[in-house]
Formats: sequence, C-alpha cells, structure tokens
Amino acid sequence: MSSADPHPSPALPAAPPEEFRGEWGVDALRREGFAEHSGILRALPAAVAVPADADDVAQLVAWAARHRVALVPRAAGTGMPGGNIGPGVAVDLRTSFTEVGWVDADGRRARVLPGATLGQLNASAAEEGLHFPPDPSSAVRATMGGIIANNSAGSHTVRYGSARRWIDSLDVVLADGTSVTTTRGVRDEHPRLRAILDRVDAVVAENRALIAARWPRVRKNSSGYALREYAESGDAVDLLVGSEGTLALVVGATVRLAPLPAARGLALLEFTDLEAAGAAVRRILELDPSTCEMIDRTFIDLVRVGDEDPGYPLREGLEAILFVEMEGDTDAEVARRLDALRTAMAGVATHVSLAATEEEQERFWHVRHAASPLIAKLAGDRVSMQFIEDGVVPVDRLPDYVRLLRQTLGRHGLPAVIFGHAGDGHLHVNPLVDIAKPGWRDEAEAIVYEIANGVAALGGTMAGEHGDGRLRAPLLETIWGAELVACFRAVKAAFDPLGILNPGVILPLPGQRPLDAIKYAQSA
Repeated sequence: MSSADPHPSPALPAAPPEEFRGEWGVDALRREGFAEHSGILRALPAAVAVPADADDVAQLVAWAARHRVALVPRAAGTGMPGGNIGPGVAVDLRTSFTEVGWVDADGRRARVLPGATLGQLNASAAEEGLHFPPDPSSAVRATMGGIIANNSAGSHTVRYGSARRWIDSLDVVLADGTSVTTTRGVRDEHPRLRAILDRVDAVVAENRALIAARWPRVRKNSSGYALREYAESGDAVDLLVGSEGTLALVVGATVRLAPLPAARGLALLEFTDLEAAGAAVRRILELDPSTCEMIDRTFIDLVRVGDEDPGYPLREGLEAILFVEMEGDTDAEVARRLDALRTAMAGVATHVSLAATEEEQERFWHVRHAASPLIAKLAGDRVSMQFIEDGVVPVDRLPDYVRLLRQTLGRHGLPAVIFGHAGDGHLHVNPLVDIAKPGWRDEAEAIVYEIANGVAALGGTMAGEHGDGRLRAPLLETIWGAELVACFRAVKAAFDPLGILNPGVILPLPGQRPLDAIKYAQSA
C-alpha cells in the first residue's frame, strides 16, 4: 500500500492551538486509523484532532486559518470516493458528537450532532412513529454529518428525495473559525456569512441562465455545489448540504422527519428486453413507488449460477429485474397499489410477482442480497474496486447507461456487477480488477474517463449519492464544463479563500488524478 499523497499540506506547526481542549495525535498508529475509508483511496494525515465540542472545532479552524493548515473532516469513514481522507489534519467529528438531542413529534423534527448515526436517529424517531427517509445502505454506521456532507440518498429516494430536502438548519464553523447557524427560509444576517453569501449571490446572478440551461436533468445529484437549488431557494442550507466539508464544518443540525409507513408491499418485475425495462421505469414513477431498484443481467447471472439460493426462480435470458415497493396506510391500500402496478406492467414486463406479507418480501429482497457473498467468491485474485460506482443519468437514458457500462467494461475485459436505483436513473458498479496485471491502474483510470465522457453525453453526473470526493474531483470539468466549474471555484473562494477546508475534494488540485491516491500497489 502507498501512503504518499501527491498534494501534501504545508508542514504543521510544532503544536496545536493552546486553546484546544480535545485530543491531538501525531503518532503513526493514530494517523493510520484515519488514512483509509470504505472506498479505494488512501492518504495518511499529518495529525489527528479530536475536538471536545463545537467551540473546540472553532478554535481548531481559526488556528488552521492562521497557519494555513489543511483540515479534513471525518466521522465514520463510510464515504466511498475519498472525501473523508487527505493530508493535513484529520478532524474527528464523531467521537465527541454522537448525541441525538431531541425529537419533536408534533413538528416532525429532530436535533442531531454530526457523529450520531442514522441508525441512532431512526431508533429515537421510531418511538414517535417517525423516521428520516433517506436511507443509505450503510445506515447503521453512517453518521448524520457524513449524510449531510454527501447529500446521501438510498433505495427510498425515488419517493422521498435525497438528504438535502430533509435538512432544516445547520450549525457550522466557517473557514476563519466563525460559528454560525443557518436556517431554511430565514435570511442569514450574520455579518460573516452574509458577506460570503453576497459574493455567491453575485455569481448566481451573473450565471443564472447558464445554471438553468446546463444543469443536468437528473432526479438526484451529489456532484459539484448545489447552485441550482441555492438559486431557487436562497437558503445557505441548500449550498452547504453536499459540500463535503469544503465550505464549512458541520457541528450540528436540525432535520425533518416523516411518518413511518404503516404498510408495505413488493413486486418483482422481470424483463427479457433492456428497453422494455427502461420504459417500465417511466410508467412506474407515475404510480409513486417508494423504491424502484434494479439488478441487471450481470447480477442475475451471478446469482443464478452461484451457490447461494436466491429463494426465487431466476429464469435464463433475463436482462433486468426491477424491485418495486409500494407504501400505504393499510394493507388493503398497498394491495390496491400493487394490483395497479401489475395492470400497468401488462405487456411490458415479461413476468410480475407480488409479495404482500413480510415473509414474502424478505424472500424477494434476498434475490438482491444474495450476490454480496458471491462477488467476493467470484473475485478470486481480483479486487472488487468501486471506481465508477455512483453514476446517475436521466431516467429515459438508463438503458443507454447500462449498455455504456457493459460495453466499456467488456472491451477492457473486466467482469462487473451492475445494480442500483433505477427509479432515479442511478447505478452502482463493482468491476473486478486484476491488480497483478501490469498497467492495471492506467487501464482503470482510462475506464473512469471513458465512462465520465459517456455519462456527460447522456446528461448525467458521476455522483448520484456518494459525492465527488477526491476520486471524482478530476472529472468535474468533464461533467459540468469549464464555465460551471468556474462558478464552483468562485463559491469555494467565497467560503474558503485560503483553501484549507478539504482541499482536493470536489474541486481538484493542480495535477490531481482520479486514482493517484489508490491504496492498491501498482505491479511492475
């Protein structure tokens, strides 16, 4: 493994700020614990800071601004594209920030600190019959700080949307150490934040037509800065959610909640034609599903020939299966909605199966989950490497995106498994890479750019819910174009003129490449 980073931060001062009350570590073992994450990149920090509270964070940021030291905010480390690793000082925003403060059942809101997990929040909210609807698969470990940083989503985003719309207010520390609270629907009057937003407003005013014309027409997005949403709302919350700690550090939040669904039902729709599956997704969206998940032929064939019993007959010749969940206030309502789905799919899907009981639904979902142990088994000496794992396109271009992935990976001889959130035009991909093959990293990086160019041509982005991080920052201009990236740089300069907050995340540093911090060694 390589711990070198091509963009090191300036040398650290000899000691942390005198006012800092938290823990400070520079020993190798402590730093190693923050060098990797759930994704494929690695970067060894120069130090680890564990602030005691929000005031401590403010002291740390002010110190970093004075000494021009890079700060890398981090919580659980479940983020995939490397927005939670980097040189400089790793800032632990989990250890001292794990509290779910209160749940307001009448107002359907909750108070959380950034280190509280989504699982904690939902356990507290469930006591009041509520939940936080965005549900990334890492919900048990993922923290609210990371979910806010990445504008995270999940399988139920097709109905409820990504995290951004569920965030009501944010407590943040700005890049000079100023602490502010910004609330949705309330004009920000704090002098420091107001001055920043005035600069952002000028950028938006000058580029409003550009933003409207060139913004990708996708149902979800975690790439770039949310200038379109900010242009519509004027709320700093919209801009800060999804900014991956590059504009400010989040130290608290008030989030919105929704009632837990009383009843759910599930349908499995089989397709022998990819175009038919794409057409079906558009019809399904009109029926307001709570999920519309997809596994494609690569996934189906893996499960069908593997040792895992999927609990469901997987026929030969299938191009895709859609998992469509319906919610309702009663079992009878769900049954009616599933019947409407079956009727709508007549002549479109090859076969439709319905599951109303919890036991039947578990059996159906097992088809989706059966591949996980098989991927590891199939990999052998290869590595399941998520370097193109988060692309999103307009829903009507979904079949084109599946073909782009299959053809590109096939041309390079890389087996892969494709699955994801069809209702949002959003797919995850697990290519299996032979890291003993000379030149594998150059080939993988070539694939990244091939897919990025294809996604741009389809009108999508490379980050549907995981963020750009360090992995996708070099692709920003490929996806957004030079003019919009210039707008993003102006936003960054307004919030962080010294560039100390998570440098190299979202916006690339000079010479930065997608895989230059890959944690796997290059063969000779």
